[in-house]
Amino acid sequence: MPDKNMKAIPPEKFTFVNINERLTDTKFDDKPIGYMKDAWIRFRKNKASVVAAVIILLICLFSITAPLFTDHANNFMDVVYAKKGPRITALYGLGIDGGVTGNYSEVGLIKAMAIGAGAENWDGHDVTMAEAMESEYQPIIKLGDTFTQIDATKKEKTYYSARTDAYLNVGFQYKSIKQSELANIQAYEEKTGLHILYPLIEDNEYNMDSTDANNWYKTKKNTPVVTTSGKAVKMAYSEDLVLEDNYKRDSEGNLVYYEYTGGGTFETAQLKVRVLYYNYYQYVNGSEPNYIFGTDSQGYDLMLRLAGGLRLSLLLAVSVSIINFIIGAVYGAIEGFYGGTVDLIMERITDILGNVPFIIVATLFQMHLSAQLGAIPCLIFAYVLNGWIGIAYRVRTQFYRFKKQEFVLAAKTLGAKDRRLIWKHVFPNSLGTIVTSTALIIPGVIFNESMLSYLGIVKLGSSSVTSLGTLLSDASAIWTNYPHLMILPAVFISLLEISFNLFGNGLRDAFNPSLRNVED
Repeated sequence: MPDKNMKAIPPEKFTFVNINERLTDTKFDDKPIGYMKDAWIRFRKNKASVVAAVIILLICLFSITAPLFTDHANNFMDVVYAKKGPRITALYGLGIDGGVTGNYSEVGLIKAMAIGAGAENWDGHDVTMAEAMESEYQPIIKLGDTFTQIDATKKEKTYYSARTDAYLNVGFQYKSIKQSELANIQAYEEKTGLHILYPLIEDNEYNMDSTDANNWYKTKKNTPVVTTSGKAVKMAYSEDLVLEDNYKRDSEGNLVYYEYTGGGTFETAQLKVRVLYYNYYQYVNGSEPNYIFGTDSQGYDLMLRLAGGLRLSLLLAVSVSIINFIIGAVYGAIEGFYGGTVDLIMERITDILGNVPFIIVATLFQMHLSAQLGAIPCLIFAYVLNGWIGIAYRVRTQFYRFKKQEFVLAAKTLGAKDRRLIWKHVFPNSLGTIVTSTALIIPGVIFNESMLSYLGIVKLGSSSVTSLGTLLSDASAIWTNYPHLMILPAVFISLLEISFNLFGNGLRDAFNPSLRNVED
């Protein structure tokens, strides 16, 4: 009980503290964050997913913009320069020179250097090995160490290590051209100062192989000869070495640059000529052979083939993902929301379709329908036949989880229709799982398409379109000698697989409503 003797404190003794100030907890001043903004904030916190998204974006940009960095058309092919490494004239000094490193015997080194000597010897004058090494058409980029080795006959031989430009190493080629084109080439030579036409080679005892346009000097048993004795003499490489030409000459001793092979008129007459192919390539295409990623096994620009394969794979995967997303979301929502008999019947349908092997469906479609519909439509249909079942199952599971929640029951009590309950109240809670499933379909489609192309079940290789799997298949038998043909497509497939998986995981966390406003 209060003490009766205690006196009450008069009101004037009380004063207000901070009477003119507003006391507010600052955390209640935050504006509400929308669902998409909140998802974006959470996605940015996942560093691995952000990096994966950047990689995917860069790959997409590469697939679109690659044609801007080359002078070649998508269907451009040069068989002579097939299976060559990356070469960029502007970066030649930095090692992007189409070069390969190998060991040469003394005869092999002379034969390689003879290309440079022959390029300088368009009129039959003597060219030393030192002058040949200074030629811009010399395939030997750099001579390395010299070493000796015992061969199969137990004789000691000298070998030279050298780095060689594979494009210049093509050297000379025989061509059959029309009379009118000969005039065009001669006009081009006069205009540019480039030598394209070179003397023909005499088909005699000193010509080991009459089909090889690089055998321009006299040889016997692939060894240079001294014509004074008419015998093959072992020549040691030296800077002063001069090879004697075996060019064809007329009765007056003039060099022969072309000969008639058939045809009846000036326009249709066919002529055999010998050309320096590097310059002939410039005459035909208007530029030097520059291939950023090199060339594939058929002679196409590998960068363009990779970009085309990426576009095909991404467009196919995204199209399949969208179709499967729509079918799976609708199918699973109906199953999960209504349940009962509806769910039972629909589940039996998915059981039947789900047990149909994809590879068998894809193979049958390619065998019987691709001729009428095309390979790509048949492939899409094979993916869509049962590819949506996984999404439908996840949506169904999420609907069973959320359809009995209080907020759904409250909306139903207030008179919300089934369509609104499905798409406004239950479906958003399933979105994280669905988006993840859809994103993970993309790497699966890319992998399966590459596998089918690699195995030859799906034929996607042509002059206008190809796939990463087709590039891998073409390189499978030769990749030990030309590793870039296998490595580059494999790297792009690996990056897409890893990146889309990490990206899908980030989307799953970002679109999960249960994580809204949860601090890490």
